[in-house]
Amino acid sequence: MQKPDPSEAPLWRRLHTPKQWAAIGVLAFAGIVVVPLLNSSVAPSSAFYLSDYQVTLFGKYLTYAILALGMDLLWGYTGILSLGQGVFFALGGYALGMYLMLHIGLEGQYHNELPDFMVFLNWPKLPWYWPPFRNFGFAAVASVLVPTGFAALFGFLAFRSRIRGVYFSIITQALTYALMLLFFLNELGLGGNNGLTDYKTIAGFRLKEMSTLRGLYVMSGLALLGTYVLCRWLTRSKLGRVLEAIRDGENRVRFSGYSPVGFKLFVFVVAAAISGLAGALYVPQVGIINPSRLDPAESIEIAVWVAVGGRGTLTGAILGALVVNGLKSWLTTKYPGSWLYVLGAVFVVVVMLLPDGLISLPRRLAALWKRFRPEAPKPAVAAPLPVAAEKESAS
Repeated sequence: MQKPDPSEAPLWRRLHTPKQWAAIGVLAFAGIVVVPLLNSSVAPSSAFYLSDYQVTLFGKYLTYAILALGMDLLWGYTGILSLGQGVFFALGGYALGMYLMLHIGLEGQYHNELPDFMVFLNWPKLPWYWPPFRNFGFAAVASVLVPTGFAALFGFLAFRSRIRGVYFSIITQALTYALMLLFFLNELGLGGNNGLTDYKTIAGFRLKEMSTLRGLYVMSGLALLGTYVLCRWLTRSKLGRVLEAIRDGENRVRFSGYSPVGFKLFVFVVAAAISGLAGALYVPQVGIINPSRLDPAESIEIAVWVAVGGRGTLTGAILGALVVNGLKSWLTTKYPGSWLYVLGAVFVVVVMLLPDGLISLPRRLAALWKRFRPEAPKPAVAAPLPVAAEKESAS
């Protein structure tokens, strides 16, 4: 009997087994539905109550997890270590931040239709590129298309020149630093070193109301789930096999008749679009976007999330983003001066002891348990009788 071809199975079965889908469903329900309910429907005196600050903080973590998925798709599956993903995250954030600034209106500090920083700097009118961002749909689309277009241009020039490995990492880091210096300029019209902040409304909803922030949290959770499914589909397809082949041996792929340039450019653009989406969801929940998001250290930290969680697993990238940022929030509150040392120590320990990341820890513990667990005593077996004794007993 011929075995069924796995490629002919339904899409949902090719992505995960039923048990894995059930686990994803439980986690998604807990994260997207239960968390907002613990803020809105539980009494503040209850031990299960989540404060407004905690829900907003968790929403920020979800946007970081989306960002980590794009990084894992690029680095974990294709082997392209980009230290400039913070650029696309910031571009998406600035695109939506411009929309939010234009809807402050007369509620600003100077009671002027212009953003406060433009009034302070004596700008007579909006720059030519600002008015289209009054429309929410335009801003939402631009938050994805602007980083996508920038990534397509940069990636085409870099990959066509066969820049790869550590040289690509250095170039993307230099790009991040150059854009950070550019965005610090007041003449650019994006708020200078203060950035864009003090938002009031989004799509007609007041940002100071907790119901709006809960809605943004739910949108972040749904976006994370959708991004995960998309990345999982890409990595489980034939395209994913080519990406892994490029990661493991780009020259072999080229000699096999494939052009790695198109595949690398595609995944670079997709990762940029994911980063832009994460930036757009980040800005209204945190309430600010400024050039500090373009600091090269921020992009390096994204790579640390993926390395700590587990490269090439997607779930490891999500886990790394949540664990590292949760640890960061706790340490910066309790021990603000020790955060960077702890981050470095965690990174070194994981690389040395868990090269596959935290996601491999249950598997390693199970293997260790099987190796050292005491063996169960074997049941006693009666010794066989001699042949003569067998004949005598039979008679």
